Formats: sequence, structure tokens, C-alpha cells
Amino acid sequence: MFSSLRRCTNPRIPSRSLLNSLVQCSYSGRISRRSISHHYRPISSAPPSATQAQHEALCPPQSILIVNKLRTEPVIQAIDELLGHVKKTYPGVKVFSEDRPDIPDGAEVWRPGPQAEKIDLVVTLGGDGTILHAASLFSLGAVPPVLSFSMGTLGFLLPFHIDDFVKGLEAVFHGKATILDRMRLSCTYYDKEGRKVGADGNEWQVMNEIALHRGSSPHLNTIDIFVDGQHLTEAVSDGVIVSTPTGSTAYSLSAGGPIVHPSLSAVVLVPICPRSLSFRPLVFPSSSSVTLRIGDRSRAAAGVSMDGRVSHVLNPGDSVTVQASPYPVPCINRSSISEDETERQGEGVGPGKEDDWVRDINNLLQYNATFRSKALLRYSRT
Repeated sequence: MFSSLRRCTNPRIPSRSLLNSLVQCSYSGRISRRSISHHYRPISSAPPSATQAQHEALCPPQSILIVNKLRTEPVIQAIDELLGHVKKTYPGVKVFSEDRPDIPDGAEVWRPGPQAEKIDLVVTLGGDGTILHAASLFSLGAVPPVLSFSMGTLGFLLPFHIDDFVKGLEAVFHGKATILDRMRLSCTYYDKEGRKVGADGNEWQVMNEIALHRGSSPHLNTIDIFVDGQHLTEAVSDGVIVSTPTGSTAYSLSAGGPIVHPSLSAVVLVPICPRSLSFRPLVFPSSSSVTLRIGDRSRAAAGVSMDGRVSHVLNPGDSVTVQASPYPVPCINRSSISEDETERQGEGVGPGKEDDWVRDINNLLQYNATFRSKALLRYSRT
């Protein structure tokens, strides 16, 4: 049954429980937090419905959702070329787009929700923000595999350039694609009486981070932090960030947090400008539950942003509990279009033979680049 599936060949990525991860893949049913796996694994283009049979996960995608940033001329041209290729090469595949004024020709309207049309593959065109938006469309449950293409923007979540869309789609439809399950956080809000608040008590899902901050108030926040019900500390600061490994290179990094490999299952807690110099970032296992409660003595309410979107205001006594979501975001890796070593010439490794994350922290963050190495880099470009 699984003979046609390909393991990721990167020896640095742990492959333990790879098969178990596939059998209990996030979009084939709700799983406990202990069984969450964030290792690289072969793609199974299963629909998000928890009632679908497992063997359907091995079928090529029958429906695609296009999610794109503002439709500038390059984006319009890229979408037209992509849709033309899909129509010609993969006839019978239904293409959907969000309900917005600039729906591309040949695409049907798709609206998120319990009654939404089944989506087997999400294709994004834009930057990291486009991927975060795509994940937010599936905030109530599982996320289909995400194939992301950059449109001239740099980002940690963009393994493919738009010029490679033919190879990317071919890897998916031919069963060669590999996936990294990027962890999400589940956020539940409570009032001072301990009652759930929000849309019928539903949980919110975030891919990068949830941040509590004092906003425009001149006063610091006082936030009581609990881990698995145990009081950790009282934080007096501009705010607190709870981040996923994916979000460790976003707001958390700017606030002084650690860089965490996205294949790890972890929750990162980072203070924002704390009053105490000994309040340092902490990393917890993904099984941990972190509760942030606005202290009764806090002189300021806390604004809450989730993946950069303002969503709530917590007053003294209100709280939010954050824990690992059972529904990660399955992102398709560039290793899916790795070259045959016999066809490659020249030095270095081919696309997909390297760890995408290692490449990104070197190219995007210029990790540990000294003044001398930067000068050499500039010189080599002349």
C-alpha cells in the first residue's frame, strides 16, 4: 500500500515514526497532541474531511485552491499560466479561488467553513503572509497540503520560485512530493470567570505566534504565566510571545528568541522588553499548555495579535491558553523536485538535497556572517 511513497532522503532529518505519521496524518482525523509528528514525510494529498477513507489519501489531488496576494500584473500572468497548465496537463481537476472581486477565469468560488467544498491541495502565490492567510482559511480543522510559490519576495516558507511551478505540480500529482508538517498553536480565550469566550468557544489556530502586548498604553502589562497549570512567573513587560518553531524566525526572533528548526515539536515563550533582565526566553515541549492571564494589578489591558492580525483585547482577569494544535500545516518541500545526481554538473548540492531551513537561515538571515565574510560576499558579486 505504501510502496509507492518516497521517504525524504535528507539524512539529517529524523525519519522515525514516518509511517506512523502518515497513517495518522493530520487531515485524516483528529489526533492527540502526543501523536503529532513534524518530521519530513511523503505527501498524501488527502482531503481535510475526517471521515474520508485512508486509501483516498494516496490519490492525486482532485481539487486545488488558489490563494494569492494582491493581483498585480506579474501575479495575474503567473496565475493564468498555472491554470492553463493545470487545465491542459491535469484535466478534470477542479480549481477554486477565494470569494473576492478578482477571481481568475476558470476558477470556482470557495468559501471556508464546515460546508466548504473539499480541497486536496492549496497553491499559494505571494510571500509568507499569503501562506499564513491560506492556513487561516482552515482555522476549524485540518489543512490540505500547501504548495507555495514565491513572487519575487523572500521568506522562510517559500521553497519554490514561480518558475518551478511545472516541476512542483508534477511532484505532487506523481506522488513524489515530501512534506514538512509545520506545527500550529491552538488558542482558547477565557473571561475572568473562567468561561470560554469567542465563537461558541471555538479555538483559534495560528502558524507563527500569538502575542500579548500593551499596544498604545504607556503602562507595562502584568501577565501571570502558567505552564500545565503551574504558576511559572509574573511577567512585567511590554508583552509576551508564544511561538511555534516556524514562528521562531518572525516576531519572536526580533524580540530575542531562539531560532528553532521547524521539524521540532516545541512551544517558545519570549518576553517583549521585560522589566527584569533575568526573564529569558524558554522552550517547552509541544505537550505543554501555556496560559497567559492578565494580572488583577495590571495597569493596562493587553492587545492580542495572532499571526499579525489583531483579534482580541484581554482585560485584567482574562486569559488565553495556548497549546499545540492537532492540525499542523503540511508544507511541500523543495526536495520534491530534487535533481538526479547523474544529471547534475558543477559544485554544490542540487535543489532539494539540502535542508531548506539551513539554506534559508544562511541566505535570508546571513547567519553568523562576519564583517569580513560580508565584504567577501560583496566582492564576489562584482
